[in-house]
Amino acid sequence: MKVFTVTFFGHRMIDHPFEIEKRLEALLLKLIREKDYVEFLVGRDGEFDRLVASAVRRCKKKIGESNSALVWVMPYETAEYRNNESSFRDYYDEIEVCNTSARGYFKEAHKKRNRNMIDRCDLAVFYVEREAGGAYQAMRYAKELGKRCVNLAVD
Repeated sequence: MKVFTVTFFGHRMIDHPFEIEKRLEALLLKLIREKDYVEFLVGRDGEFDRLVASAVRRCKKKIGESNSALVWVMPYETAEYRNNESSFRDYYDEIEVCNTSARGYFKEAHKKRNRNMIDRCDLAVFYVEREAGGAYQAMRYAKELGKRCVNLAVD
């Protein structure tokens, strides 16, 4: 079975969440229907990440849960996670701590985690409206690697 890995990055705040959610759901449903198995890698660092996780869960309920997984990739383990581990495990299919970022310098952890997620992916989905911030840096890195990219803010 071929695993198709998709990762997501976006600005913390979204101007048109319902429009973006509609585009996102269409893409997710298409991937789940067409691929043998889809691994959706998400962070949990802002509005876009939460919108993605919610949309993945809705699509999985519509189509079925057997050929996809929602994976939360943390840059390091947090107190919030430790204090609410059971709830997080109920929400996500899998939870990972990125080894590269967890062992490194704290201020570089998100950047290292993001690069790790991009290195693993077959498709990178973005919500990037401006040329600044971590999501923009992640998009530049994905394009440098020649990864297939979709930017929901413009595509």
